[in-house]
Amino acid sequence: MRYMKNGLVAVVLLTSWLFIQGCSSSTSTSTTSWVNLDTCKAGKFDTGKMWTFDFPPKAYFQDEYGINATDDWLNHVRQSALRFASYCSASFVSSDGLVMTNHHCARESVTEVSKPGEDLHSNGFFAKTSEDERKVPGLYVDQLVSIKDITEEVQAAMDKGKTEAEKIKLRSDVKEDIVKVFKKQTGLEGQVVTFYNGGKYSLYGYKRYKDVRLVFAPETEMGFFGGDPDNFTYPRYDFDCSFFRVYDDSGKALHTDNFFKWSEKGPQEGEPVFVVGNPGSTNRLMTVAQLEYYRDLSHPAIVEILDGVVKVYTELIDENPSLKDSLQDHLFGFSNSWKAYNGILGGLRDVVLMQRKRDFESQFKAKVWDNPKLRNSYGSLWEKIEDIRGEMRKYSKQNAAYNMRPFALSDYFVIAKNLVKYAKEMKLPLEKRDSDYKDTMLAKTKAAIIPSDFLAAKAAKLLALDISLYKSFLGSESEMVMNLHGTLAPAKAAASVLKISTIATKEGVEALLNGDPDAILNSDDPIIKHVLMTSDKGKEIAATMMELANKEADYSQMLGRAFYEVYGTQIPPDATFTLRIADGVVKNYEYNGTTAPVYTTFYGLYDRYYSFGKKFPWDLPKRWQNPPAEFKMGTPMDFVCTSDIIGGNSGSPIINKNAEVVGLAFDGNIESLPAQFIFRTEANRTVGVHSAGMLEAIKNIYNANRLAEELQTGKIH
Repeated sequence: MRYMKNGLVAVVLLTSWLFIQGCSSSTSTSTTSWVNLDTCKAGKFDTGKMWTFDFPPKAYFQDEYGINATDDWLNHVRQSALRFASYCSASFVSSDGLVMTNHHCARESVTEVSKPGEDLHSNGFFAKTSEDERKVPGLYVDQLVSIKDITEEVQAAMDKGKTEAEKIKLRSDVKEDIVKVFKKQTGLEGQVVTFYNGGKYSLYGYKRYKDVRLVFAPETEMGFFGGDPDNFTYPRYDFDCSFFRVYDDSGKALHTDNFFKWSEKGPQEGEPVFVVGNPGSTNRLMTVAQLEYYRDLSHPAIVEILDGVVKVYTELIDENPSLKDSLQDHLFGFSNSWKAYNGILGGLRDVVLMQRKRDFESQFKAKVWDNPKLRNSYGSLWEKIEDIRGEMRKYSKQNAAYNMRPFALSDYFVIAKNLVKYAKEMKLPLEKRDSDYKDTMLAKTKAAIIPSDFLAAKAAKLLALDISLYKSFLGSESEMVMNLHGTLAPAKAAASVLKISTIATKEGVEALLNGDPDAILNSDDPIIKHVLMTSDKGKEIAATMMELANKEADYSQMLGRAFYEVYGTQIPPDATFTLRIADGVVKNYEYNGTTAPVYTTFYGLYDRYYSFGKKFPWDLPKRWQNPPAEFKMGTPMDFVCTSDIIGGNSGSPIINKNAEVVGLAFDGNIESLPAQFIFRTEANRTVGVHSAGMLEAIKNIYNANRLAEELQTGKIH
């Protein structure tokens, strides 16, 4: 009876969800047994809301929110935002060059400025005076100060090419020339940005600041509270913020007129907000055929590989606790990727979402076919791309096996590849060898045959995983699998291979290096034999896949032009890790049969701490365990809004209509993972740190009054 009740609830929830998507339930067997896909239509913002500053949707902002986004407002917002190195976003938050970004963006910088004997990751950092601010070697931030449309120049150069290879070469050459001339004329960093797969091109000019100093970073326990289990989830209780300062060429704190003032109140439910940052990459303009390829082949393979690697690293840490410090960051990265790819794959396998993509493609295709000129130029592109993806399907699993992802490849295979390369080079006359294989470099090359971070336990577990993956991708009877004792279970097969392998020991490797190169090239060692029998085949498959990809790139480029000719700039282009402004509202959403709150409070942080027994990753630093009486527990800590983000947006400011900071984006919810190919305002949420929560903790937990006053007043005190 309880099972039936839960099942009925699930049916009600599913029906409600389908109604929201614009689909009706059906018993038609021509689609599925539970929904009539013919009624599923593309949403207005399925292609997203990552608007460029080249062509911002002023009329839409006015109609939707009553906001008059003047040129002055947009220029101020654009120049207050920053790109943080090559991996995150940031912003100026005071007139004295104070920069805000995420803690997870600052983690590497914290390591860089740590002095001997310090543990800033455990204890946090705050510069009480300007003199205490620590310069981060190699760190820079970029401010977008100019934008120029160069579409005609680039496309005219490409159109001179007769083949795909010629067009790619001409495009590369003209882009390089444009950037060189721009740099010489202005002194700015130039970047040619491609929009709509080549439908539009812009030249972005950046002012690069290279003197960037750390001002404040919380403990890693706070900056990454909840760890990987809470990643891509909500409600969240994460203090994922940090602050830096830019200094000018004279060594003084940079004065800037463009910065976001601080909102002490923060965002209110239903309030329009904007995320201003540099989203990394999306594929929302891909064809259905391309998405189906990812759904059926590419992404399932990646998920299978990541799933195995996560298990390997988890087992290694469980079995060898002393390895935790060296392996934990790797495990987090793999777990994070596994969760992300699973979310994307889940979206690709969602029949309703894919039907929405089909509907959009049908509308786009119809607009092309209704115009004789467009039909003649672009009408066959979808069919050509589908044919290419059909060819790729023939090689996809072989490519996954023969060109295994490096992070999943056992170091035993790496050693074998290095040995084979060494043997082939040593068979050549001295004058024909690569420089690494002669004179004084030879000894260094031989010494590096075994990776410096070689760990036998990891290499053995990854060998077992590789054998398992080879079986999955090629079948149990394949020559590759049989060579690696594939009739046995993977772990036993790996043990059997290592039992007879010459390269299973350092002494065995050294013996091969000190012997005749032919002994390597004619070896019966199953690991070396694997490299010898797969190397040429792997290169052949990779070349075929690359040839198909290049051909498809030409068609995608043409499709981008068609897209721009049909829709212009009313639909934003895919993300390119360049500056965008993404609108939304502060809004809750339904999940797990309940409703997610608009914002969380510090009360929830402590509930999480105690509920999980004060254990990692929900433990708290000492200073947080007994907060002072003046600390307001009810202050909002994190919150959600409907703005459109993706990887690269980490560290993006969330601002209100007055260009005031109300939050700091650091994550998306689990429902947002399919945003790689489709954006859903119904469920996608940006998760940010609340401006009131940041200020409350900075003042009353860290006693960083100098920083708090600068945020409140917009200048150093």
